[in-house]
Amino acid sequence: MLAFTYEDSRQVAEKLAEIVKSSSAAAIEKNGRFTIALSGGSLPKILAQGLAQVQGVDFAKWEVFFADERVVPLDHEDSTFHACQEAFFSKVGLKREQIHTLSEELLKENEKDVQNYADEYEGQLVHTFANASTIKVPSFDLIVLGCGPDGHTCSLFPNHELLKEDVAWVAPITDSPKPPKERITLTLPVVTHAHQIVFVATGAAKKTVIKEILEDATSTLPSALITQAAKDRTTWLMDNAASENLSRATLADHF
Repeated sequence: MLAFTYEDSRQVAEKLAEIVKSSSAAAIEKNGRFTIALSGGSLPKILAQGLAQVQGVDFAKWEVFFADERVVPLDHEDSTFHACQEAFFSKVGLKREQIHTLSEELLKENEKDVQNYADEYEGQLVHTFANASTIKVPSFDLIVLGCGPDGHTCSLFPNHELLKEDVAWVAPITDSPKPPKERITLTLPVVTHAHQIVFVATGAAKKTVIKEILEDATSTLPSALITQAAKDRTTWLMDNAASENLSRATLADHF
């Protein structure tokens, strides 16, 4: 695990963009495409801010998924797709067919069973990663995640039953502690199987939980479980406010 801290969110955005560009180029050179899963919240704006200054990213070969999504219409203000479309996708020319969203058909039918949305989204994963031989878990080139003040990430919340899910790739949640309650989320096995994982955390509200996640080896917070399971493939990018409580030994020198 590598943990870096920067003066402000602008510098965090720049470093995130460097990682995304490098990961994208390597994946496209090797496989002809780049598979990435994104969280919502403030991440789309941070990603857009950084990539706006970067040249040479082959966005035409990206396939984009969401680490989690709220079961709302795609143009709803709570939709992760909507947030990403407004802040990022529309600014870099990503085409609609490159972006894997909730089933528009199910949304139009006003489907109420969240399991059906999860199953359909898992089907999109199966289709995208089907060329991998005897695939048991999809392996994204990069997953970019946020971290809540409670240590949640994706729609995986502390002490929730979904943390035990080890079969499904995509799971429904109908009792999210944060509204809206109905969501779908990638499960822990999928997230931890990615080639590279980047957590982005900014703001003083997260400094206490980040210390637990990165310095308490017994932590069972979702962000900690991912960091522990994929420690050699996980990078944390923080501003100084979020990393304030970390010991110097935890932080790596800037790259």
